[in-house]
Amino acid sequence: MKIAEHVDYTDGFLSKVSLYKALALIALAQQGKQPSPKLLENCIQEFPKPQLGEFKDLQTLRMQPTQESPLMVSQTLGKLLARDTVQVELIPEKKGLFLKHVEYQITSQHFKISVYRRYSDFDVFHELLLQRFAYRMVPALPPKRMLKGVLASMSERDFIEGRRRALGRFINLVARHPFFSEDELVKTFLTFNGSDVQVKMRDACKKMGDEFMTNTIASLAKEYLPADIQAQFSSSRELIRNIHNSFHKLRDRAEKMAERSKENATDLLMFGRELSTLGSDGSPIPSLASSQSTWGILRQSLKGLSVEFALLADKGAQQGRREEDDVVEKLNLFLDLLQSYRDLCERHEKGVLHEHQRALQKYGMMKRQMMSATVQPKEQVSVEQLESRIVQQENAIQTMELRNYFSLFCLHQETQLIFTYLPITSHILGAFVNSQVQGHQEMGAVWNDLQQKLGCLFGVDEMQSPPLTPK
Repeated sequence: MKIAEHVDYTDGFLSKVSLYKALALIALAQQGKQPSPKLLENCIQEFPKPQLGEFKDLQTLRMQPTQESPLMVSQTLGKLLARDTVQVELIPEKKGLFLKHVEYQITSQHFKISVYRRYSDFDVFHELLLQRFAYRMVPALPPKRMLKGVLASMSERDFIEGRRRALGRFINLVARHPFFSEDELVKTFLTFNGSDVQVKMRDACKKMGDEFMTNTIASLAKEYLPADIQAQFSSSRELIRNIHNSFHKLRDRAEKMAERSKENATDLLMFGRELSTLGSDGSPIPSLASSQSTWGILRQSLKGLSVEFALLADKGAQQGRREEDDVVEKLNLFLDLLQSYRDLCERHEKGVLHEHQRALQKYGMMKRQMMSATVQPKEQVSVEQLESRIVQQENAIQTMELRNYFSLFCLHQETQLIFTYLPITSHILGAFVNSQVQGHQEMGAVWNDLQQKLGCLFGVDEMQSPPLTPK
């Protein structure tokens, strides 16, 4: 008899035979004897069938997304812009005992509150942001005062307005940054209503420390970095540098177009005034020309044309403001972000990497001193002190290495943010085209009205006279 005859297969799973009865079966088989029915009784037990669950449960499990790496920044431009919109408005000047100062009303849509801030409050806030987020893009502040060379070409009012716009771009970039927007320091600046906001911000920053101390994955940043992180950083930096240069040229051209629109508006206004002055001239017409000249009637008609030219000038000024607010300002916003990325790259190279190299040099010098101390007999106290300093330096180097990896980690995330902001190009182009279409339509309507008015005043034949000079 073969043992296999007493082995059962059920649903693809091998039936289980208790060990001692299996041994008995083997012994009987070796002796050529048949097993008794009692021996076989209840010896075969099936394994329990596995519970696979419902098919829809498997589908749900398959559709669950895998956990994303913390290195990736899952943002869109729409999400970033929706985080907050902060209005920065200039309030009337307040004069102190000796000096007058400017205040700004800061209104956050996200926190639904308005607070008042001076430039010095922005200055302290910017300083603390750099301390707290040294490895992130912190936009620069505009200068507090006019530079010497700027004073001749810009009025104080224009400078203050330009600074207000720059402060608005700064605070909006900060309020929309995914790693800044919910930070206690930013909340304090946007919501605290007391007069000692600078003290409040310093206390908050002191309690929290910098981002390396509070970020839960700071010490594990190396594990999430790709192997070719340095190559990626170099190529991305070069690409963003080229983008920065191109956007700089676009902004300069847009500024010139906005300025030309304003100048055109001024020229149209002055043109209309000169026509009005010409028409208001009451000097008598000489008798030798009065019989054949229509100048008297024409002169009276010119006085009414200044209204249309004033309207054209107003439409031209509106066009210039649209180009400035909708096009130039958006270009400046993105340029401020690109400049903050360039500043961040320089901080990484001149700050973290430079300090790490200096620490390694200092460590090497200490090791050489230690080797010299072991070769040449010295006091035991000095050797122990040197050993203690070496241990401290090793700990410092380890911390700097962790900070270096965290700096690269943050750089990788900030690079992603730059590319997330790049679709703002379509917003800028859309605003530019819309402003041109609206401006040309509005001015075209006024020009058409003026053409009809001239036809009524002077006649169609005089309006379509042949050229005065040969072509």
